[in-house]
Amino acid sequence: MPRLDVCLETVFTDRCYAERIRAAARCQVRTVEFWFTDMTFDDDGPKAVPKDAAELALALKEAAVGVSNMVLNAPEGAHGGSLLDPQDRRKVVDRLHDSLRFAEKLDCRRLIVCAGNALDGVSISAQRDSMLATLAEAAEAAEAEGAELLLEPLNTKVDHPGYFLDSADEAAAVVRSIGSPALRLLFDLYHMQIMRGDLLGFIEANLDAIGHFHAAGVPGRHELFLSEVDYRFILRRLDELGYKGFVGLEYYPSMPDHEQSLREVVRHLS
Repeated sequence: MPRLDVCLETVFTDRCYAERIRAAARCQVRTVEFWFTDMTFDDDGPKAVPKDAAELALALKEAAVGVSNMVLNAPEGAHGGSLLDPQDRRKVVDRLHDSLRFAEKLDCRRLIVCAGNALDGVSISAQRDSMLATLAEAAEAAEAEGAELLLEPLNTKVDHPGYFLDSADEAAAVVRSIGSPALRLLFDLYHMQIMRGDLLGFIEANLDAIGHFHAAGVPGRHELFLSEVDYRFILRRLDELGYKGFVGLEYYPSMPDHEQSLREVVRHLS
């Protein structure tokens, strides 16, 4: 089975981050993901409170837990910049350097990058050109630092209306067009089941461009055993295809006890 990690912005949200790390370890999940370096997320919602790198690093070390990736910028582009607006290019690249400085303290070298929401009054081709130019510069900067970017298409039907890059085929074409070893695709099985289906068909045709997966139950974005998607079948096929990376559990528990929820998800997938 591919290695699992869990997003600590969607589970254990009633606890501080150090305790979330310890809880993941108790559930036998030894790798985690975070969102932005300069925000925290809990039961009360997002807060403009930076994460404490030293505190996280200590908790990770004590629990023997690693970090798969962090998120560079917000899906809509308001936090951290948009790839679609040329005026945000310097903001995105500067934030990339700052985020990598933080992430390397956690022994993490991968950042998820989002395109941003479509811009009113700007042609699709102009927005795509800006996305390509910004990604090319960001990928060059990431490669120079030994890091990797993960470009994520998202669904526009349920969670992210207005998001520019809602096609996995388009995202894969962008990755291949730029052709950098520091830029790969994040294929979120939840989002792309909503947008396109035929998940395995896409994976089999594009595994060379995929650097990471996310997963959650469809519909609802809850536990993976509450889903129209047969995740056990997909994970077995990823094994057969030789995928060696992570599948990130980025889901919102429907069960009140998040530790029980995560344990049951892991048991279901095993």
